[in-house]
This record gives sequence, C-alpha cells and structure tokens, in this order.
Amino acid sequence: MFTIFLLCSTIPEISAVGYPINVWPKPTTFLWTRPQAILLSPNFTFSHPNHPYLTAAVNRYLRQVLTEHHDPLVKPRLNLTSALPLSSLIITITDVTSPLTHGVNESYTLTIPSSGSSNATLSAHTVWGALRGLETFSQLVYSKPSIVASGLYISDVPLFMHRGVVLDTSRNYYPVEDLLRLIKAMSMNKLNVFHWHITDSHSFPLVLPLEPELAGKGAYGEEMKYTAEDVKQVVEFGMEYGVRIVPEIDMPAHTGSWAEAYPEIVTCANMFWWPAEVKWADRFASEPGTGQLNPLNPKTYEVVKNVINDVATMFPDSFYHAGADEILPNCWKVDPLIQTFLSKNGTLSQILEMFVNSTLPHITSLNRTVVYWEDVLLDSSIKVSPSVLPPENVILHTWNNGPNNIKKVVESGYRVIVSSSDFYYLDCGHGGFLGNDSQYDQPPGTDPGNGGSWCEPFKTWQTIYNYDITYGLNETESKLVLGGEVALWSEQADSTVMDPRIWPRASAMAEALWSGNRDETGKNRYAEATDRLNEWRYRMVTRGIGAEPIQPLWCVKNPGMCNTVHPFVS
Repeated sequence: MFTIFLLCSTIPEISAVGYPINVWPKPTTFLWTRPQAILLSPNFTFSHPNHPYLTAAVNRYLRQVLTEHHDPLVKPRLNLTSALPLSSLIITITDVTSPLTHGVNESYTLTIPSSGSSNATLSAHTVWGALRGLETFSQLVYSKPSIVASGLYISDVPLFMHRGVVLDTSRNYYPVEDLLRLIKAMSMNKLNVFHWHITDSHSFPLVLPLEPELAGKGAYGEEMKYTAEDVKQVVEFGMEYGVRIVPEIDMPAHTGSWAEAYPEIVTCANMFWWPAEVKWADRFASEPGTGQLNPLNPKTYEVVKNVINDVATMFPDSFYHAGADEILPNCWKVDPLIQTFLSKNGTLSQILEMFVNSTLPHITSLNRTVVYWEDVLLDSSIKVSPSVLPPENVILHTWNNGPNNIKKVVESGYRVIVSSSDFYYLDCGHGGFLGNDSQYDQPPGTDPGNGGSWCEPFKTWQTIYNYDITYGLNETESKLVLGGEVALWSEQADSTVMDPRIWPRASAMAEALWSGNRDETGKNRYAEATDRLNEWRYRMVTRGIGAEPIQPLWCVKNPGMCNTVHPFVS
C-alpha cells in the first residue's frame, strides 16, 4: 500500500468536478488518471476481519452494491474495460478494538484496480474508518448489471472529528423508525453524531426506570414515548452505522414538562409565557412552554440525579449534553424560596452556580464529558464563573452570534461544538407558530420583517456549505473547534417533513466538515458542488431518504445553464 501511495502521489490530482462519477462528501484525496469502469462480479464478496459491527455493515453493503443498480441522472462517460469482473474487496484494519467514541480514527484508503484479476483493497485504522470506506465504495457502484469505477486511489480523513445533527423530539414526537432512518442517512453522509434533544418544556417522552412518572405524566401520550428498549434499538443501530448517540436532557430551563410529575421542583410552570404589558426582557420563557427547575429545592437534586443516572445507563456515549440554555430571570423570581434568597443579596447567577456545582460533578463521576450550551458562560444576565466549568470536563456548544461567540469560547480555553443559528438552524425561515401574531395583520405593501421567524432567513445549502466554523481563529484556537451540528428544532416539524428539512442541507455541512469547502487552490467550491449535490440528493432519494430538490431537473440535464453567469464567459 505504501508503494501504491508513492506512485499515486506523483500523479497530478484531477478536480473531482471533472470526474464522471463522484463521492459525497468529496474525499480528501481522489486520484483517477484514466477514469474507467469494470463489471462487478455477481459473486462479488468482501473479505474482512471478524467484528460484529463490521460484519453487519459488510452484509448491508454487499446487498446494496449487488442490488441497488443506481441509475445516475447524468450517465457517467466511462469506458467499460474488457477485463475480468471485480470479484472481491479485501478489508484490512489495524486496530479492530477501537471503540466508537469522540476522536476515533475514521481515515481509510481505497484502491480499485483496472482489472478484476486483482482485488480491490480497503485499509483503515479502525472499524469505523472501514465503514466510511465502505460507503465510498458503494457510491462508486452503479448501473445494471453492477459496474464500479476502477483504476483509482482514494485516501480520506475528516477535517473535524464531530459532525452531527440535532433533532428535537420534545416539541413534536418522532417515531423510532424516523430516528433510524435519520441515522442511516447520516452514515451515508459520513456524519457521526446524532445529538438527541429528547426532552423540553413541551413533553418528556423518555421513560426512565427510576423516574417513570416524568414520562408517565409528561409525554404527549402512551404512543409518544421512548422506552428503554427503544433507546437500546437506536443506540445499537447507531453502532452498526458508525453514529454515536449523544443524549440531551436540557436543564435547569426548558423543564416545564417535569412539572406534570413534580410541580414542587419547577418554577413558573404553565404560566403564560409573555404576559401582556410585560417587556420582552421580563418574559417567563422565550416561547410558549414555561418552567425551570428550582435549584434551591433539595427535592430537585433527588430527581435530577435519578434522571442523570438512568440516562447515563441507557446511553453509553462519553458525551452527556446537559443543556443550560435560555435561563430567564423572571421565571425564577416568581418563586418564594428564590425571592427570599435574592432579598439577602443573593444573585440568580449564584443560583445557577449552585445547580452546576451540584450536577456537573455527578455527571463527570459517571465518566462523562459534559456539553453545555454556550449560555452557561456567555449569557448577559445569568451565567457561571469559568472556575465552575473545568475545560478538561466541559465542552461548550455555540448557537448565537456566529464566529463571535465561537471566538469567545475558545479564548476562554474551552473546546467547542458549533451550531450557529445564522448558518446551521434548519427550522429557520418557516414563519412563526403563535396563534394571534399581529405582525401578520398588516396592509399589503407592509415590510414583513422577519416573517415571524426569529432566525430568518431560511438557511440554504449554500449558506451552510460556505460557513467556515474556524473563521477568525488562530491555529491554536482552531484546534479547540471539535466540529459542528445542524439543528432541527421541532416547533413546526415532525415525521412528515423531517427528511426534506434536514436533507440535503445537512449533506452540505457533511462535506464542509469532512474535506472542506474549498478546492486545491483555496477557492470556495460551492459552485462546482452544485452538480455533485444534485446527483447525491437524487441517490439519497432512491435509497429511501426524502431529500428535497435543490434545482429543477432541467438544470442537471443542462450543465452550466443554471449559473448566474455563463461558465465560459470570464
């Protein structure tokens, strides 16, 4: 393999946009000097080390490459060699014991020979890298009978270790089969983290053994719960597809649903979120659905620690997302205990510090790294001192003010996950959900403002693709950026729109975080990515993912004609 690499490294790399068939996300190195194809033997096999998740993946991909018979929108102009069909792909792995965890090596190399007299080879350091390589191989197979691109060499490794999707299953419920389809699509796009925002003020769908009443009274209904068996299925499915499942139980805010079982530990529960004549700064919640845990009530910690213990048992990942966003002063101020504390010169930030000091050590004692939303450190009114958040145990998740907040977090020495709402929020631009919003009652010609969506406009795939999550950072600061997550908050989303809201826009982030959004010369490559993403979106649809179109089909059939400027005019 080293000899092959030396030979290939002397060959000029061809821009992937010029290739007749492509891989999404684009590999970091793709060498193919004489593009051609070879038949795949009907008796094609994979040779691989024994590993339960690799075996499951091999069986899955073997069925796929032999039966998918993908028919590309633009037929690849590839000469089919007269050589013997390719009969096998040999997989070698350096370390089959590496667990699926943050930072695991996902690199691989793939060589497909020009002749079936040789075997294709896939080499990876870990099983999880091999899964990424198998996905790449599957995308190089097409037609009926099955044909595979040949005479090529790919060396691939992600730029960022953390590449994920946030899905909120509290505001609206998603059946388990939707979650599994999401994980499947993530794996196709080489995304590796499903951040499951399970609970919020609106519902508590997760059934916990130590606290069954939280879901018993807080879920929308019996058929809208996630049982321990459901979670086990999702976690196991994630392992089979190389996708980590990171749970989020948001607290101390966003906990109104807890009040159905424990009203005594939740402040301002079931109050109107923004009373008339009250300033925005004095609202009880940022949207309908009020309630925050009371850190001054000892009972709060009994319940919270039971929740943490159960969640850590059900979800084995080393990351535990503990929320801590959007804590509003007035929700706490209505509570008598808190009023007394404040009357003795206490502050709301001290109350939050009490909560963090009581819960963070408990989570870390379970061998978890704790992820908090950035608010815990950066909020303008209620936040904790950095001394309360040891950087070795805490990661901060940004969602406001784009690069500015990323810069603040890394300057404070914290690792960061990026979900900047200006770029990565997939729910934006769909209007508001309030029932009597007067901004819609305006005469024709009135400026519609944000159209009811606080984070408008709609985040196009180009906006997502072009976002540089290390913008304005020096080399040292950039190393603290673990990666990013696109987010689908579900005020106006459920099963019926999940696929098109997420795909193929999440694919745009997937490529940007895997191999970057610029070509070899440093030029942004979103323009050349358009044709490739069109083709990839179509393939996802044929694989059962309801990804929305990005252009009329006519554009695909007439390359270059849908550009703003003719590609041949300087």
